[in-house]
Amino acid sequence: MRLCVLGAGAVGSAVVELAAEHGHVVTAFADSESAVVDADGIDADAVLAKKQEDGVVGEADPEAVFDADYDVLVEATPTTLGDAEPGFSHVERALADDRDVVLANKGPVAERYADVRALEAESEGTVRFGATVGGALPILSTIEDVGPSRVSAVYGVLNGTANFVLSRMAAEGLDYEHVLAEAQDLGVAEADPTFDVDGTDTALKGVIVANVLSEGETEFTLDDADVEGIQELSGSMLDLAQEDGQTIRLIVEVADGAVRVGPRLVPGHGAVAPSGTENAVQIEADYCGRLGITGQGAGGPETASAVLTDVERLAD
Repeated sequence: MRLCVLGAGAVGSAVVELAAEHGHVVTAFADSESAVVDADGIDADAVLAKKQEDGVVGEADPEAVFDADYDVLVEATPTTLGDAEPGFSHVERALADDRDVVLANKGPVAERYADVRALEAESEGTVRFGATVGGALPILSTIEDVGPSRVSAVYGVLNGTANFVLSRMAAEGLDYEHVLAEAQDLGVAEADPTFDVDGTDTALKGVIVANVLSEGETEFTLDDADVEGIQELSGSMLDLAQEDGQTIRLIVEVADGAVRVGPRLVPGHGAVAPSGTENAVQIEADYCGRLGITGQGAGGPETASAVLTDVERLAD
């Protein structure tokens, strides 16, 4: 498949770097200020080196990528709230040209799901977005394979930064601010970690799951989620939980037409108490019982692998 990749952050860059290993060619690549287009395939090493050295991927205007010869648009620009721009417009442009779309950007399917599906219905293109929930974890593909109508609940840990903070607090008896600073030093947390620690990132993923389970009957956005973060938790709270064989994790629950996110008591060695930056999700489904999925839910190469898996599903 010929790929047009939008976004030169960790995920977009990893897609460009790994595409050839999966048998695909990147014919266009853009960041917010520049682009490079080559019908024969861009030189990934040279382009990524240029981005690192010069801060841009090429000399062309970013809009030039839409005139490139490509089969699949990979939308890996940063997630934005509300109108989900510019990601939504990128999806709209590709579908108008009857191209397929693979999303790493959560915004379009968390904030404008019905609009995306309406555009898809009018296009010969297809939209896939497995990478938006759990990175490399096959959460959405598992729901797809089981059948959304047979899934009654999805719950678990879907943010590695918050999970790192809570697991370190529990293991070392440290307070939130101390562990958050450590996470930032290690690169596990952003300089501004609000999106992760206040539950917004987890809620967006829960909203996407809710939209998939709804199968078009109800549209969910971030405004429909009940969200609480981890900023007010103290080390003593985790110590008390441990005395009863429990711990605290930032849990998302999608069930009964609702999305809820917040700190919850869970068994200390249970299925939804992963350590470090791991994610862990349980899917309750008719006939299947409880399905567990655990692993690295973020990171450039990990999320890029999910993007490229979606590309391969489109190629089948």
